[in-house]
Amino acid sequence: MTAQQDTPPRKGGLFRTKTVEQSILDTEEPEHALKKSLSALDLTVFGVGVIIGTGIFVLTGKVAKETAGPATSLAFVAAGIVCALAALCYAEFASTVPVAGSAYTFSYASLGELVAWIIGWDLVLEFALGTAVVAVGWSGYVRSLMDNVGWHMPDVLSGPDVAPGFGFDVLAFALVVVLTVILVLGMKLSARVTTVVVAIKLAVVMIVIIAGLFFIKAANYSPFIPPAQPQPAGSGLSAPLIQLMFGYAPTNFGIMGIFTAASIVFFAFIGFDVVATAAEETKLPQRDMPRGILASLFICTVLYVAVSLVVTGMEHYTELSVSAPLADAFKAVGHPVYAGFISFGAAVGLTTVCMILLLGQTRVFFAMSRDGLLPRFFSKTHPKFGTPYRPTILLGVIIAIVAGFTSINELATLVNIGTLFAFVVVALGVVVLRRTRPDLHRAFRTPWVPVLPILSVAASVWLMLNLPAETWLRFGIWMAIGVIIYFTYGRSHSRINLDSRRP
Repeated sequence: MTAQQDTPPRKGGLFRTKTVEQSILDTEEPEHALKKSLSALDLTVFGVGVIIGTGIFVLTGKVAKETAGPATSLAFVAAGIVCALAALCYAEFASTVPVAGSAYTFSYASLGELVAWIIGWDLVLEFALGTAVVAVGWSGYVRSLMDNVGWHMPDVLSGPDVAPGFGFDVLAFALVVVLTVILVLGMKLSARVTTVVVAIKLAVVMIVIIAGLFFIKAANYSPFIPPAQPQPAGSGLSAPLIQLMFGYAPTNFGIMGIFTAASIVFFAFIGFDVVATAAEETKLPQRDMPRGILASLFICTVLYVAVSLVVTGMEHYTELSVSAPLADAFKAVGHPVYAGFISFGAAVGLTTVCMILLLGQTRVFFAMSRDGLLPRFFSKTHPKFGTPYRPTILLGVIIAIVAGFTSINELATLVNIGTLFAFVVVALGVVVLRRTRPDLHRAFRTPWVPVLPILSVAASVWLMLNLPAETWLRFGIWMAIGVIIYFTYGRSHSRINLDSRRP
């Protein structure tokens, strides 16, 4: 008797699960199978490519000046630890259930269909909005570089942030279209493009770090942890809760300011979980998924800490620029030429961030379609390239239009709450699957279960509480729309539901 026969999916109810064995069997259907071509190095490059973005060039100055001072480096360490807790949980799932869909697939195997749908719907928003936001940011950097050499993009083609009234960001639109074509043509091509771009991006970051070391002044590190200051009203949901539960108010600066800063710089780490969406396209997922996830997170944490130490050492935290801290820090020490390097590195870096976020979204959408929760039309793979070309083209066109016409500001925080929510679900899923399926072979095992997953849940919820109340409201509205779609379409078309009706 097979393991699948021993543990059949729960046929009824909102929390019916799909067995790990069935999830893996679905990947072997010829018309719905993704081509396996990725190695541990490819996965690490994908992780570094999506994590290293504007955060390393922008967030450092904002957080240092407003929240943590030179101790921003400790905030990056704290945020990295939160991500590491989640990464260990992702690594176990990705090596045990090497199927496209990341947190969606993991949830389906452990917590049930409704939870899987909710997290899948959450990831669709997270990756789509993230792709559009990054594309618009990339367009801004490219226009800045063009202006430096005397090429000026007409306002009407620069997007609504520049053109009064009507504006279409043709650069952001074109970027998403080109990346969509690359993703349709195959994962190996995507990996090669990403490898080249990440190499350029890391070279620029390393040049900035090494050059900045020669301009550090020890006096700028004093005080390393500035005195605590009260937080402004309405900065997050955590303030009234902390006041009520522990009897004191959270602060900017001071020891508590480091944790406040961690909730902000966490945004710079968003993306490592995208690596898990490529599990089904990895040649040796049981071995390479944990390596790719953990290696990319470690490399990026080291780079973030190094950059924050350099920038706060070059210029006193009270004088740092919020919009372009690294570039302005080099201008302050008389070396403006490095500002061009930084703008170039940011523009190059955002290219890979945009592509890998789009990749992640299409894989989640593909997995949901293959399970019947979205129309099965979108789960057919390309006969030659082995890629989910239908959802890639659909979502690529939609996101390109959104990036071209939309100015996205506060909505970007939805990306962050969506990621943290996924962290919570994956950590809980590890605990549940350990209890319900102890017989499964786990090539990588999360250590100290259930303690470590519980710590991951607590840390993620804490950072979620630091997000503005408006973000929670928007997130709730999106989730409500998703629940309506599930009950009107997804539940009745689910393959588990249809299989249960067959004699």
